[in-house]
Amino acid sequence: MSEDVTDLIMQDHREVETLFEKLELEPEVRAGLTPVLVTLLSAHSRAEEAEVYPVARDEAGEAEDVAHSQEEHLLADRLLAELSECDPYSTAYENKLAEVVDAVSHHVEEEEKTVLPGMRDRLDDARRAELGQAFLKSRQEHLGEMPQDITRDEMRRQAANADIPAGDKDKEALRRELDQHADS
Repeated sequence: MSEDVTDLIMQDHREVETLFEKLELEPEVRAGLTPVLVTLLSAHSRAEEAEVYPVARDEAGEAEDVAHSQEEHLLADRLLAELSECDPYSTAYENKLAEVVDAVSHHVEEEEKTVLPGMRDRLDDARRAELGQAFLKSRQEHLGEMPQDITRDEMRRQAANADIPAGDKDKEALRRELDQHADS
């Protein structure tokens, strides 16, 4: 198994695509599989935001792409929280799942064309392996969490990644600010 952070991120992307396919084609598994999807994507996002995006921005020169990717994470978090509240056998679930699939697939495609190649080009193998270990550790720590479980510090990190001034805002003010950027 590769320790390169870019390979690990892409592995997660392929796993999510497999989950999307199962959720779309096998409605009978939705009740049990939706929490798996939501918590996996939440853990993946928190790990990227904490360990990968700051390095991609500061060391690999990917500031603009990181800010855009972070904004896409904000949208995905909101959509995943909404999906987790839907009855898995309803039309509302089907519609929300389609939104999630569209948003996340778009994000994956862009991230794999911009941020990850920039990291491969500008960071050496040892640095990418070091980031891979940090990514895996952070992801493991966040498994089982829902998007709503995000802390104020994690929200401040999201704001920094998206180049949004956070100041001394409390959690609710930060949430409103981040939600505005998720909608843009």
